[in-house]
Amino acid sequence: MSTMRDVARVAGVSAKTVSRVMNNDRYVSDDVRARVLQAVDELQYVPNVMARSFRSGQDAAIGVAVPAVTGFFGYVVEAVERIARDRGVAMYLTCLGEDPDGEQAAVEALLARNVVGLLLAPVADDQSYLKPWRERTSMVFLDRRPRKLSAAYVVHDDNGGTRLAITHLLDHGHRRIAFAGDSITVPTTARRRTTYELTLFDGGVGMDPFLVSWGAHRVPVVPRLLALPDPPTAIFSANPSCSMPIVRQLHAAGRSEIVVLGFGDFPMADALTPPVSVVEQDPTELGNQAAQRLFRRIDEPDKRLPRQVVLPVTLVRRGCCQRARMGPAA
Repeated sequence: MSTMRDVARVAGVSAKTVSRVMNNDRYVSDDVRARVLQAVDELQYVPNVMARSFRSGQDAAIGVAVPAVTGFFGYVVEAVERIARDRGVAMYLTCLGEDPDGEQAAVEALLARNVVGLLLAPVADDQSYLKPWRERTSMVFLDRRPRKLSAAYVVHDDNGGTRLAITHLLDHGHRRIAFAGDSITVPTTARRRTTYELTLFDGGVGMDPFLVSWGAHRVPVVPRLLALPDPPTAIFSANPSCSMPIVRQLHAAGRSEIVVLGFGDFPMADALTPPVSVVEQDPTELGNQAAQRLFRRIDEPDKRLPRQVVLPVTLVRRGCCQRARMGPAA
């Protein structure tokens, strides 16, 4: 069976150029593309992911398991699907929901389809069940690091983004900063909660446990916070699913002077009054990076590759972080 190096030799180009042509890179010239494709045809070259599937009896397909297929993870899945389609690889998708007890069964059902690779955003706190599968299936975790399993992952900088947000609020005079998250069992939320406390401490502010709320994506948390003897002047939200209901609750209570700063952008955040500043993530880039790394591991299973990739985030200031006020607005 011909290899990529054979194609490169016949076409008179580098193996990297062959890879770019096979991945439909638009920056390859027409002449080079034609030479490579002619060599591919002459040698009857099959890309590695397909060749591996022929040798192992596995499908030329990857599996993707994420908590949801809308919002943030919807963009991630779209990016992965585009890269897989460009490579002529099918994609099986499963939605894990929020049930950690159901993760193993759902993921193993996906792996039972003989996929050559797996992209996983876990919801459980233990992925050791995947150890028997690693020998035959390449794996990359996305958005969330694996637990009790050594594996490659691509994540956003949760710690750096949270530090940016809390420091920004402290610099604007806020000292009563609440934290609102979905669940401490979600790894990204747990990291943001820890960094929230550490950044307050570094700023000379002790954390008040009464300012921490969980389940903010499902139950109203603003009424309890406003009822405190010393309510917050700002709320840091761990993700968009918490940010949107918090903003609605504050507007309903007539307390729009309380600042909301969220991790992750959400629709209409820039059009609200006041607009909501956010720590901006790029779910499309997350999906691109995770898929590219998965296919590289499939193509080069014996090569030592970087295990972790941490993507940068940015603080988008939209003018909502006014100076802290003492007491409710008049």
